[in-house]
Amino acid sequence: MKAIRRFTVRTVLPEALQPLGELAQNLRWAWHPETRELFHTVDPAGWRAAGGDPVRLLGTVSAERLAVLAADRRFLRRLDAAVEDLRDYLANPRWYQGSPAHAPLPGGKDALPAAIAYFSPEFGITAALPQYSGGLGILAGDHLKSASDLGVPVVGVGLLYRHGYFRQSLSREGWQQEHYPVLDPNELPLTLLREESGAPALVFLALPGGRMLRARVWKAQVGRVPLLLLDSDVEENGAAERGVTDRLYGGGSEHRLLQEMLLGIGGVRAVRLHQRLAGHPEPEVFHTNEGHAGFLGLERIREMVTAGEGTDFDAALEAVRAGTVFTTHTPVPAGIDRFDRDLVARHFAADGELDGVEVERVLRLGAEDYPGGDPRVFNMAVMGLRLAQRANGVSTLHGSVSRTMFAGLWPGFDPEEVPITSITNGVHAPTWVAPEVLRLGARQIGMQRAEDAMAVGAAEHWDPVAGVPDGVIWELRRTLREQLVHEVRRRVRASWRQRGAADAELGWVDDVLDPDVLTVGFARRVPSYKRLTLMLRDRARLTELLLHPERPVQIVVAGKAHPADDAGKRLVQELVRFADDPKVRHRIVFLPDYDMAMAQHLYPGCDVWLNNPLRPLEACGTSGMKSALNGGLNLSVLDGWWDEWFDGDNGWAIPTADGCTAEGDTDRRDAIEAAALYDLLSGQVAPRFYDRGSSGLPRRWIEMVRHTLTTLGPKVLAGRMVRDYVERLYAPAARAHRTMTARGARPAAELARWKARVRAAWPKVAV
Repeated sequence: MKAIRRFTVRTVLPEALQPLGELAQNLRWAWHPETRELFHTVDPAGWRAAGGDPVRLLGTVSAERLAVLAADRRFLRRLDAAVEDLRDYLANPRWYQGSPAHAPLPGGKDALPAAIAYFSPEFGITAALPQYSGGLGILAGDHLKSASDLGVPVVGVGLLYRHGYFRQSLSREGWQQEHYPVLDPNELPLTLLREESGAPALVFLALPGGRMLRARVWKAQVGRVPLLLLDSDVEENGAAERGVTDRLYGGGSEHRLLQEMLLGIGGVRAVRLHQRLAGHPEPEVFHTNEGHAGFLGLERIREMVTAGEGTDFDAALEAVRAGTVFTTHTPVPAGIDRFDRDLVARHFAADGELDGVEVERVLRLGAEDYPGGDPRVFNMAVMGLRLAQRANGVSTLHGSVSRTMFAGLWPGFDPEEVPITSITNGVHAPTWVAPEVLRLGARQIGMQRAEDAMAVGAAEHWDPVAGVPDGVIWELRRTLREQLVHEVRRRVRASWRQRGAADAELGWVDDVLDPDVLTVGFARRVPSYKRLTLMLRDRARLTELLLHPERPVQIVVAGKAHPADDAGKRLVQELVRFADDPKVRHRIVFLPDYDMAMAQHLYPGCDVWLNNPLRPLEACGTSGMKSALNGGLNLSVLDGWWDEWFDGDNGWAIPTADGCTAEGDTDRRDAIEAAALYDLLSGQVAPRFYDRGSSGLPRRWIEMVRHTLTTLGPKVLAGRMVRDYVERLYAPAARAHRTMTARGARPAAELARWKARVRAAWPKVAV
């Protein structure tokens, strides 16, 4: 039965502790260790029970405990310092504002956009706000956090999924089971966008048959960056409309179309609401993170066409394109959302959305009208590219793959001439680097320089790592490995209890993993191309590696298969059943329910990060970057980011059988590449880890760790990535947008007319 009305009970904080609420409502705590430590002090047991979520914590702390804290002068001094630090972070100039601590931007401050709107179907900010499924969302979250650290005026736009993405558990037989939590926005670090009257601000979308889709707008404050999340669970909606934002990547084709219409069209309207109610500057650049939000361009065209200034569709298209950036993340056509053309036509017909925009013009933007295309479908990535003047892949190799994949949109161009560039992804170091690593950096160069190194990524900030003694690096690595071992044992025990095992059966869990054994990590989503079970190809060889008497290897695996992907679930079960074998279960584990909280233990604790996708199907693959920032070494196929930044001394490259690309050759390719993986582990990786001199230290291994930190550290940062976006895409897009919209968009109209004349005359051109 659905609740008639929901009530949320909040703890009333004593006046002296009111700043705790201010700290809890700004998600900067997710990457600020001092603030998290402060909340831990409030109630250590409650902090653990709340999963490190300050909002949940403050809802459970007893009045007696709050009274004690309100009288604790030492705690109040720490609280005052934390709040002052947050306020300074929010107010002081940073890189984007031309802070004296950072180099000036090309073209000067005036060349930069006043604001950028960043749209994504998912955002991985923190495990306490579970609105992500995998790398796309984690990348979006890291983008916002780094934009905040750099002072880039971004506003994020997404959907608020009432059930988020599924929680994963295992049956006794090792089969993946899905559970969808019910999320109450009032219990999350969110505030509702309200009209001046106090009523919730609403976004409206017209649907066929006279129906209306309404959505509230929740705001998460991600440091300096507001994140707007649209929520269709509104009482005035019908049952079907209320369910539009139920689950991330759930439902059928029409359900997904409505989600993407709400994200793109409704998202622009939410941005306009936020401008009006919060005084946020109008974005000059709109960035769509994958094709899901592509309809945002159509809404912006509608705004111009219906503004009463005489701008027609073609002129509006040129103006919108000028200020739009499109990032593609998929290297395969199957990864793109494609809808039935008639379904899209029905939703953009006269009684649907975008009054003033002809449905045929909409359909033409997403048409696969090129050799090999399907005229019956509407392609979201194709529309995204046609609505954006600037487009990019997410690694150098992926940029090349994308130019080939989308070459049909530019007939007559050679693939290398297709206007899709690349900006290699990065990761938000303060989120993914263990506090112990950050403290070591602070001891070497001071806390402020260490924070600058993590945020901005200047190479000179990473050079002092060369001076850290071998013994210090090795002790740090062992500490992180030991912490992972304890966390793995806790999770393995909990998983087996959930699978029906009694405590009396679980004594063996105390011997799972060893803090002195070479530890390999593998954690990611489980589509077939990532090859979760490649390591199982020759089980005898894998067992030899795990049980080697002198150079054993232990492996930690985690990953979720999509709920509709039974093939992926079978891969999970195959891995789980192997790891359940009493002969090897102390050396290999599968941890269910992979999420950000688990990942923050895995990346620091693993010595080696394994990645073995089918090349070139990994667009970027940022998990190995997070490992590298913690002193982990990569063992990976040369795909994504590893293809451009592997240098022979920062890890190992798994050879690939690229010649085995025919459909019948995949089995042979897997066999060849699995054998290469075993050879590397047994012949190079393990011997180097266990090669100890008279000091007992693996000096060659430590030198690889040091080299990884100094050379990859500045490159793999999301701060470097966001700076690249600002300098290479956002600033040029803002300039183009200003040019096209000047004088009532006359330049855009002139460009549209010139293109029309060229198209009309082109058939008559002869050489």
